[in-house]
Amino acid sequence: MRIDVVTLFPAIFDGYLTQSLLHKAIVRGLVDIKRHDLRNWADNVPHRKVDDRPFGGGPGMLIQVEPTVSCVREIESEILSEGEQPPVRKILLTPQGKRFDQRLAEDIATSGRIMLLCGRYEGFDQRVHDILEPEEISVGDFVLNGGEVAAMTIIDAVVRLIPGVLGDESSHQDDSFSRGNRLLEFPQYTRPREFEGHFVPEVLLSGDHAAIAAWRAEQTQIRTKARRSDLLDEPPQP
Repeated sequence: MRIDVVTLFPAIFDGYLTQSLLHKAIVRGLVDIKRHDLRNWADNVPHRKVDDRPFGGGPGMLIQVEPTVSCVREIESEILSEGEQPPVRKILLTPQGKRFDQRLAEDIATSGRIMLLCGRYEGFDQRVHDILEPEEISVGDFVLNGGEVAAMTIIDAVVRLIPGVLGDESSHQDDSFSRGNRLLEFPQYTRPREFEGHFVPEVLLSGDHAAIAAWRAEQTQIRTKARRSDLLDEPPQP
């Protein structure tokens, strides 16, 4: 998978891209993440200004349409020049977008190429949406200083679903909200068996795999009912 990130602050990703499973996936060639500084497409060198005041007045600044469209089109042209490639799935991070969830992460993970457009200030000029027609996605009903953290959230959720990234290919199947379990995951334990009077449930030490599976299924229902009962009301989905 190739992921292109369009941002005003590419250095925000410096530490993130060099840690943990994501770094290992990059080193192994399972994912290629490229950052693009939107200011490189500004036409007012040396200031490299890509924002301006909104027409009609109001607080804040907007990211301009011209550098954004030029940037995206150049990236797409570069990808097309590499020969036959999957189409680029353009995703614009905005609080007004479709809510990001595990099903959407699973869907995005099937895309060979994605581009993440990180907004700042009051967002993008509306013509960015109208001309590029990106998929608009929100990571929650709150407002961040910029789309970079939201982009990291999507990258983190998607990359772990790429075959070969996790040590055990089935390890994400029973995660909360995942394809193998649309409810909340059951509680899990490791050594020691007892700590400050809290014990590991005996069934998990029994070696009876059928009993363990039944216990985990029961705990999933109990935990979901207590914490996210709305999930139990949703019709079954793939």
